[in-house]
Amino acid sequence: MAIVAKTMSAALRHAGKAGETAFWRVRREAARRRFAALPPGTKLHLGCGSNHFEGWVEVDLERKNHPDFLHDLRLGLPAPARSCAYVYSEHLFEHLALADAQRLMRDCAAVLQPGGVMRIAMPDLESLVGYYAGNWRDQPWIVDHKYTHLSSAAQMLNTAMRDWGHLYLYDFVDLEARLEGAGFEGVRRCAWGTSETDVLNGLETREDSRLVVEAVAQ
Repeated sequence: MAIVAKTMSAALRHAGKAGETAFWRVRREAARRRFAALPPGTKLHLGCGSNHFEGWVEVDLERKNHPDFLHDLRLGLPAPARSCAYVYSEHLFEHLALADAQRLMRDCAAVLQPGGVMRIAMPDLESLVGYYAGNWRDQPWIVDHKYTHLSSAAQMLNTAMRDWGHLYLYDFVDLEARLEGAGFEGVRRCAWGTSETDVLNGLETREDSRLVVEAVAQ
C-alpha cells in the first residue's frame, strides 16, 4: 500500500488542487460502477491479500492477490446500501489512517443489511503493551518474521506500531467506541477463529490477530 500511496501522491502533486479533486472523483465513480452489481446477501472480504474464501467477494489493493475487486479502500466502499450480509477483514484497519478507517467503518455499516455482521481481526495494542511491560520477546511474530535483532522492549513496541505500514493500532475499548460511532451495535470480543455465526468460523489466518471483534449493523 505504501508504494501505491507514494505513486498517487506524486501524481496528485503534479495535477494541482483541481486535478486532485477530479482524480479522486473519477476513481470513486469507477469503483461505484464496479460495486453496483453486488447481489443481495454478499459476503465481502476486505483486504483479502492471498487468502481467498469460497463464496466470498474478495477486495484488495494488490493485483498480484487476484481479488474479485481491485480497489483502494481509502476511497471508501461504494457498494449498494444494504447489499451485504457479512463483512470480514484481517489486518486491514491498522494500515489505514484513522480518518480513512472511520470512513470505511461507516461505509461497512451502510452496506450491511440490518442485523448483518462485520468481523474484524487485527493486532491488539493492549496485548502489545502487556508484552512491553512483561516478557516482550515471547511473541511468535518476533521469531516468525526474523525480528530477533530487537534488543529492548521499547524497540519491540515501536517496531510493532510502525513497521508493515501500520498507521493506527487499536485496543478493544477504542475499537468498540469507533464502531458504535460508525453505526454498529452489539460490539463483542471474540476468540480467535471462532464465532457464534457459522459462516464467520475459522476465518483467521494470522496468529498475531489478538483483537477479534464482531459488530452488528443497525
